[in-house]
Amino acid sequence: FQEKYFQQVLDHFNFNSYGDGTFKQRYLITDQYWDRGQGPIFFYTGNEGDIWAFALNSGFITELAAQEHALVIFAEHRYYGKSLPFGDASFKVPEIGLLTVEQALADYAVLITELKKQLDATASPVIVFGGSYGGMLSVYMRLRYPNIVTGALAASAPVVSTAGLGDPRQFFRDVTLDFERYNPACKDAVKSAFRQLENLAKLQDYGRIQAEFSLCATPSSWRDVHQLYGFLRNGFTLMAMLDYPYSTHFMGNLPANPVKVACDTILNGTDMLRALRDTVGIVYNSTGELACYDLYTLYIECADPTGCGLGSDSLAWDYQAKVELCYESNNVTDMFPVMPFTEQDREAYCRKKWGVSPRPGWLRTQYWADALSTASNIIFSNGDLDPWANGGIRNSLSPSLIAINITDGAHHLDLR
Repeated sequence: FQEKYFQQVLDHFNFNSYGDGTFKQRYLITDQYWDRGQGPIFFYTGNEGDIWAFALNSGFITELAAQEHALVIFAEHRYYGKSLPFGDASFKVPEIGLLTVEQALADYAVLITELKKQLDATASPVIVFGGSYGGMLSVYMRLRYPNIVTGALAASAPVVSTAGLGDPRQFFRDVTLDFERYNPACKDAVKSAFRQLENLAKLQDYGRIQAEFSLCATPSSWRDVHQLYGFLRNGFTLMAMLDYPYSTHFMGNLPANPVKVACDTILNGTDMLRALRDTVGIVYNSTGELACYDLYTLYIECADPTGCGLGSDSLAWDYQAKVELCYESNNVTDMFPVMPFTEQDREAYCRKKWGVSPRPGWLRTQYWADALSTASNIIFSNGDLDPWANGGIRNSLSPSLIAINITDGAHHLDLR
């Protein structure tokens, strides 16, 4: 890939807000396999992170490009990676207000149109690809810009659950199911360990909690315990999502079949709390170099209960996740502590953090959610190990709206 920058419009929809202001949007491009001017264009709709991370973990697209003689472009999403409209000030209010799905889609539409002109490729059809939120963007590109995009492959795209439809218990229920599917005793062991932790928290035995979990600082309040709960739950979430049959360095360093490794770890432990610590250490301490865990550095609680990641990208996703993400664990349908996250919780969080209120129903109004029957030329792929899968389209809706379910497939495994 060549790394390039495109002078992108700051605000596509308000000509008075920033005038003719622009920013540098990063994109990656390779014409190694392209039948110039005739072959198709494969365009990856970048999601919540550095675009190189997605390009280096989406080998299927370049493999397919070699077969189809396609030009390949990976575009970085505004406010992520190096595509920061206002530099270091991008995550301040009001500058962050230009971080919307609508602006990102318009970025991609303009970028595609201009690059086709520059490359004399106006006759080349464009197929968009994306995974997870990027898969949602691929669907939305086909809906909003069918004049530009001929078709879309949306891998692990939770277009239904993120629009506020479905059961808020579904995500962590399906995370739990991944571990239970490998060994039913695994779920029971995790629940038992969390029960022991909860009992220590009720007794305010914070010194023992620190010792058992190798924490850098001794917890001193319910807030710290809540942070520990989120830290632990997030470790299991990542292992379920990235349960690939080979080791990966995507979103962390994980061994092959991390769910299996996790279950074997906790089931072979003699001290349940330390076994729980060692199990999430598969995610947080893969090298074994950490002497202790800093809860507030390694995990950031945010508007997305499934996790926002770390660094500046976590700020951007925190702002975007204010839309409809109300997943929660309840210790009944899942193996995790009771951690409710209601619409009222989300509203209070977003008002305090960003000074904005969520817009319930907006994604459903704007991008159709499950009412996609009049769309066309979209493939929805999901793996049955992916906890996001049941938040997406699992059944074909028409001859050109095709659902593919991948046996033993984790989060957008097919793109890798």
